[in-house]
Amino acid sequence: MTATRSTLVDRAGVILFGPARVILAAALLPAALLPAALAAAQQPTGAAALVDDLPGMGRPVDLAATRARREALVQHTGAGVIAVPAGRTRDLELDVLQDNDFRQDDYFFYLTGLESPDAWLVMPVQPSGAAESHLFLPERDPASEQWTGKKLGPGDRAKELAGVSHVHALDELDAELQRMRRATPGPLFTVLYAATADNERIEGWVKSASGIDLRNVVPILDSLRLVKDEAEMSRLRTAIDITSEAQRRAMQSIEPGMYEYEIEAVIEHAFRSNGADRVAFPSIVGSGPNSTTLHYDTNRRQTKAGDLVVLDIGAEYGQYAADITRTVPVGGRYSERQRAVYELVLGAQQAAIDATRPGVTIAQLSRVAREYIDRNSGDLCGDASCNRYFIHGLSHWLGMRVHDVGDYSTPLAPGMVFTIEPGIYIETEEIGVRIEDDVLVTETGAELLSAGAPRTVEEIEALMRTP
Repeated sequence: MTATRSTLVDRAGVILFGPARVILAAALLPAALLPAALAAAQQPTGAAALVDDLPGMGRPVDLAATRARREALVQHTGAGVIAVPAGRTRDLELDVLQDNDFRQDDYFFYLTGLESPDAWLVMPVQPSGAAESHLFLPERDPASEQWTGKKLGPGDRAKELAGVSHVHALDELDAELQRMRRATPGPLFTVLYAATADNERIEGWVKSASGIDLRNVVPILDSLRLVKDEAEMSRLRTAIDITSEAQRRAMQSIEPGMYEYEIEAVIEHAFRSNGADRVAFPSIVGSGPNSTTLHYDTNRRQTKAGDLVVLDIGAEYGQYAADITRTVPVGGRYSERQRAVYELVLGAQQAAIDATRPGVTIAQLSRVAREYIDRNSGDLCGDASCNRYFIHGLSHWLGMRVHDVGDYSTPLAPGMVFTIEPGIYIETEEIGVRIEDDVLVTETGAELLSAGAPRTVEEIEALMRTP
């Protein structure tokens, strides 16, 4: 899925520093047939166990991972008070709820692993570097839980499941925060961006900022999130395995005359039947002329023999997103020209994958892909290179968001995950080809995380002929 950019907003005279953020907003397989990483990820290991009477808690929290992330954050902020809000509960009457009625704020989730809404994490950090983690949770409301399900409330159980030493009722937040600020020298670090969860409270701090050294913690967290730890990689691999399986099922199901939404249904059934929480973004199923529209997601056209179909899809698992694109022929065989364009795009992608290693930048990989297209276009696109039909960027970061946070000028380092997705779109011929894979930077090069989804012409045609 190609990238979109947005910048931080300066409000009420507060300087919001740091780089621009990137935002976006078949049948069930037996366990024995699931990819190994997917089957393993279904079993929690080394984490706080869930309890049956709190289904709203979410998945088990890897306490060692969240503790290490909080410690890393403290090392970057120094002395002060860090305050990070959870996502808000959406209003069934006022908000458009096209998926779950709640998805946790990414920053809060990164630091706690909790799916509890309307909560806060507050961390007073002393000049010595000593820090405490305080969790503020709304009191449980049995009447409300009758409608929305049981929630995690303040108490010893929350300490155990969240791995923090202090848990308070949310009503105590303002008083406790004032006490912490009086006892702790340094700024107040919080999440300053337009879509923040507890917007009213933070806006109040901004408006009364005289005497408050208010700092934006987002750039620090964005930088930390670029390198994935083992717990994050486990969830990413599961999301990617689920999405690879959905690509395979879609390829096997496509027949001339199917509507795009029927293919979408096959894909999203594969997501949910294999444990995905939701789609990472609206599924793109663009056939024929729609294959040349980058983010087409209306999915209403009826396919016909000879069409290409761009399948740009991603499952979300445990709040981590996959993003895999394949371009396949309706009828199961590429025409000679479709094949030539496809293999040019595939060659450019492979050249970029082969060039991936620590120290390289995404801009350098983009040049590698475009130079490959320049060298190998021949007369495929007339007298000029086919690069004129490559109309978007090569890559975007991948993590909790399909277009995840991070500075694109950052040299690659082990543990970073991003997409490589060249494409050629010839609108007059209704030929749109995009091939997108999810790549992990290793110590020596790259690991193709999405290798489970067929990529070559021969692999795709063979699978589409399979009954």
